[in-house]
Amino acid sequence: MVKRVLMIAYHFPPLHGSSGMQRTLRFARYLPDHGWEPIILAPSPRAYQQIDSGQLADIPQQVRIHRAFALDTARHLKVMGRYPRVLALPDRWVSWWLGAVPAGWYLIKKYKPDVIWSTYPIATAHLIGLTLQRLTGIPWMADFRDPMVQPDYPPHPLTYRAYEYVESKTITYCSSAVFTTPGTLRDYQTRFPHVPASRFHLIENGYDEFSFTSIIRPVNQAAGTGRITLLHSGIIYPSERDPTSLFDALSALLKRNVINADSLHIILRASYHEDYLQSLIDRFEIGAIVSLAPPVSYNEALAEMVAVDGLLILQAANCNNQIPAKLYEYLRAQRPILALTDPAGDTAEKLRSVGVDTIAPLDSKEAIMEELGRFLALLRKGRAPVASVDKIKSNSREAGAGELAKLLDAIIETGK
Repeated sequence: MVKRVLMIAYHFPPLHGSSGMQRTLRFARYLPDHGWEPIILAPSPRAYQQIDSGQLADIPQQVRIHRAFALDTARHLKVMGRYPRVLALPDRWVSWWLGAVPAGWYLIKKYKPDVIWSTYPIATAHLIGLTLQRLTGIPWMADFRDPMVQPDYPPHPLTYRAYEYVESKTITYCSSAVFTTPGTLRDYQTRFPHVPASRFHLIENGYDEFSFTSIIRPVNQAAGTGRITLLHSGIIYPSERDPTSLFDALSALLKRNVINADSLHIILRASYHEDYLQSLIDRFEIGAIVSLAPPVSYNEALAEMVAVDGLLILQAANCNNQIPAKLYEYLRAQRPILALTDPAGDTAEKLRSVGVDTIAPLDSKEAIMEELGRFLALLRKGRAPVASVDKIKSNSREAGAGELAKLLDAIIETGK
């Protein structure tokens, strides 16, 4: 018997520059191994600010993909540089709802999926899932890659209320709510005490083993050349991953001649907020050791992670219940990691659970100076902690798809 799941996801190839895309893409790749046929409902590529065809080849040929009408309000509906906020509630892609609901109805009538699945962000994806569930009565699984509503997020009151509405309806009507970190799961259980605990589940993000098979690990050159290269790969959000204290620490160490351009190079790859970061680099006069680098393809990004001497994670305390998706790829790359994050958060706990203790708070210049010095010394001695594949194999994308399949099976067994 063929079991089908209609998967509603904004982040899907050919979108460029989102690590969140990997979750849906790899679920779609590995679910058939567990008896589930995925049908993807994604927006028209016009909704994406940037596209890249590189990962289209990673979509299995047997996976059906339907792309529904969608616009980006901020780009397509603005007049004289502005647009009414009501056209961007709950988010800038709410027009996707107009195209996806009739498209989803058509796909449901044609393929008769057993379960509807949607993933946030984007909030409109859950709005589409909610609408289709209410129209058809098909069980619905809601996937939360991040928490939707937090005390200070979204910052605008209208957007906050829209998110709050979608979130509340989602938790009420979904058959299962899946989260990527233990902290977020606990937070939702606390905020929705009237909802049975059995409705909440954890499937962490992960790495795709297949993507690493063709990458050749180079010989570590740090000891020979004396110059250590550290990499941060991906977006640096000004509020959630603000590097100001790191840059301040680097400036102080540079002035004390503890580090210099011959001993340390830090690459910030595909950070997205380049103007902001460049202003900080200029302010702290650290251009000799910190450089901004443009985006590269997914496979090139993985190869770079494997090639450098060490990897950087930036995660502020206001994201303690979140773990950057790229952390799992960092761990699989088996390179030493310097994590600038709250020691009490989920990111730090994940690292400690696999034996990585090179951690310092992102907002403490003094702590960063001390831990960076220790980290560089460990790198030069070849003693920096590295997670083994055995410790992280449960976080492979293939294993995650297996966990998802079990939850989907449980939904159709109970009929709700």
